[in-house]
Amino acid sequence: MSTATEDDFSGNNDDPTAPQSGGGVKAKLLEAFPPFASRNFRLYYVGQIISMIGTWLEIVAQGWLVFDMTGSAFWVGVAAAASTIPTLLLSLFGGMLVDRYPRKAVLLWSQVLLMLLSFIFGTVVLLGWATLPIILVLAFLIGSVSAVATPAIQAFISEIVDRKQLPVAVALNSSIFNASRVIGPVLAGFMITWIGTGGAYIANGASFIAVIAALLAIELPKTATRAVSTEHPIQSIRDGIVYAWTHPLIRTIVLFVAVVSIFGWSFMSMLPVVARREFGIGADGMGYLYSSFGLGSLIGTVVVSVSSGRVRGSLMVIGGVLTFALGLLAFTFATWLPLALACLFISGLGMLSAFATMTGTVQRLVEDRFRGRVMSIYLMVLLGLMPFGNLLMGFLSEHFGTPVALRTGAIVTIAATIFLFMSGKEITKAWHEYRATTEP
Repeated sequence: MSTATEDDFSGNNDDPTAPQSGGGVKAKLLEAFPPFASRNFRLYYVGQIISMIGTWLEIVAQGWLVFDMTGSAFWVGVAAAASTIPTLLLSLFGGMLVDRYPRKAVLLWSQVLLMLLSFIFGTVVLLGWATLPIILVLAFLIGSVSAVATPAIQAFISEIVDRKQLPVAVALNSSIFNASRVIGPVLAGFMITWIGTGGAYIANGASFIAVIAALLAIELPKTATRAVSTEHPIQSIRDGIVYAWTHPLIRTIVLFVAVVSIFGWSFMSMLPVVARREFGIGADGMGYLYSSFGLGSLIGTVVVSVSSGRVRGSLMVIGGVLTFALGLLAFTFATWLPLALACLFISGLGMLSAFATMTGTVQRLVEDRFRGRVMSIYLMVLLGLMPFGNLLMGFLSEHFGTPVALRTGAIVTIAATIFLFMSGKEITKAWHEYRATTEP
């Protein structure tokens, strides 16, 4: 069994083999971000960030396209749910594939399929064939492939960096999503204005070329090769669920993430509605809303990397989620756009700090043979429950107004965080009991 200690929840990544401080700028950067010493990680990072910029083009374009077609906040939520509900339905199957077959191959073929689907989506829109049912079907197909690709990405990180560098590598992986969130939505806003939503989808398809090229260039050591499991797929999935549920820290993190995913994270699907109804701005202005949250998240990456091993993970999680929820709550009262952008920046900083710490903790605690399945469970909860949040936000927004919907989610998130804080001693006790029964 894993010999991880309670310090894992603090994100401690002290590594005697990591680059030591020196006089040069490069040495200082490698000391702060040691995964960049790996050629494989550098290739992965560059390829993914280009691809994720394209993904944000698609996310923003879909929300704008649906709202422009229907004028309904509810249908914006439904479309967002269509792209995320496959994570709930298929993520466990994806995790089983990731543990059964070479992770690089699973990741590579999933990126190829996503590229083809994006080109098809863009072509449909450009030819004027896009209807709401077609958009929902294509969004569902893209989400289905992503349900396999996402756990593959998380598990693949453990093959290109040292285990002790995982907390920082996870934070840097999160920075890919958030750095692209700074650039992608703004670029999407201008592209939608200039060449339409169909052009944004085509650009997303082209962006996958970067990550496919990077994966082909990555060379894994022979030690990264794992034995192929002959276990029945259903039994394999069941074993992963049992492992995650009986591990007290992983179970606690997964349950907490479930609440935040439904009531907190789902606010993103309502930003097109907020942009037009609350601030009266177009697609380009909407891009700034997404980017402000992304910029805060990007700064959060630096916070997690610098504080790794210095700040307890439990404090980082609780403080981060409270910062996110309070920032979101303040955002719902802001009537001046610059103030609203500042609130989203603070909210993004808190969200990344919390989720990067929790993801890094799960990565370090889990045994490698269960990694794909456990990460699929974690991501199924984080992303797969978002459809319920998207539908809830859409329903509340349509009947009570978008500010009320977002405030409700923020308040529930704050309540869950307070409950987590008050349950800290019980969680620690359960963790010690688990270690006593599983470790020699």
